[in-house]
Amino acid sequence: MSSVAQPKTYPVYDPVHLIGTVKEQQEQQFVVECDGHEWVCRLAASCLLQPQVNDTVLISGPERERVYLIAVIEQAEQNQSTVSVPGELNISAQSVHIRSQADMQLHGGTALEMKTAQLKMSAEKGQCVVDEMQYVGREVKSTVGMVRLIGKVYESIMDRLSFMSRTSFKMTEEVEHLRAGTIDYQAEQSARLHSKYTMVTAKDLVKVDGKQIHMG
Repeated sequence: MSSVAQPKTYPVYDPVHLIGTVKEQQEQQFVVECDGHEWVCRLAASCLLQPQVNDTVLISGPERERVYLIAVIEQAEQNQSTVSVPGELNISAQSVHIRSQADMQLHGGTALEMKTAQLKMSAEKGQCVVDEMQYVGREVKSTVGMVRLIGKVYESIMDRLSFMSRTSFKMTEEVEHLRAGTIDYQAEQSARLHSKYTMVTAKDLVKVDGKQIHMG
């Protein structure tokens, strides 16, 4: 007696695919009103834009018990958007460009702002072009093999300045001025001062001391 194969049975779904308005957020779920009915939806992983109250959104799912908010169609407040993901976010691409369309002619306007507890950057080569920069911080530590600074004006205001090197060389083409309350120079081997015209003056006292003094 041959057996007759029974036809496969499939569950019957009542799919949901509607456009509605966000009314409130309840922890990890959203309440969306569609044509007078409220749907409790979870946020789909593909919806990176954080929905806000009164946003127009698209909800979809195979049945009423499994409905997801899959996209934000229109924002109630279009001047502010938030991209939110749980956990760690990794972006991988051959090239990444971040551009802000803020009006750069407005003085004090912020085009791009980053806030984090710790910032790490790593690259083989880097290039930074900034028309005007202002840095405010508590401490800067830098370890580099070589530093080159090329500019027109260099100004530094410090309470205390310490400079240590094995060899120091400085060349001034025109005039160099030094003003100090007290000047103390000390050399272990020799000290040399040479010029076409040399003048040593003092208001009260000039003292020259040594085992041998040669003049002329």
